Amino acid sequence: MMFWYGDGMGGWGYVLMTVAMVLFWALVVVGLVMLVRAMSPGPQPGPPPAPGPTPEDILATRFAHGEIDEDEFRRRLEALHSHRPGPPTTKR
Repeated sequence: MMFWYGDGMGGWGYVLMTVAMVLFWALVVVGLVMLVRAMSPGPQPGPPPAPGPTPEDILATRFAHGEIDEDEFRRRLEALHSHRPGPPTTKR
């Protein structure tokens, strides 16, 4: 009975079938990608960043470069140690 009206599918039928098949496979691929991403662990954290120089290190560098004299160095070092919370640091 189907052949009474020709081959049963016109030109737009083939276009619609092609578009539907492409969309179907695109959805399958997107679903698989989302499934793999959901099941894989997240990005692994790297090593923690290296801490920057301490205030004492910066002060010692300025003293070594001659930007401040010995009296200024000792005064500022003492000021750093007197205003720091927690136990005092050891002298180098």
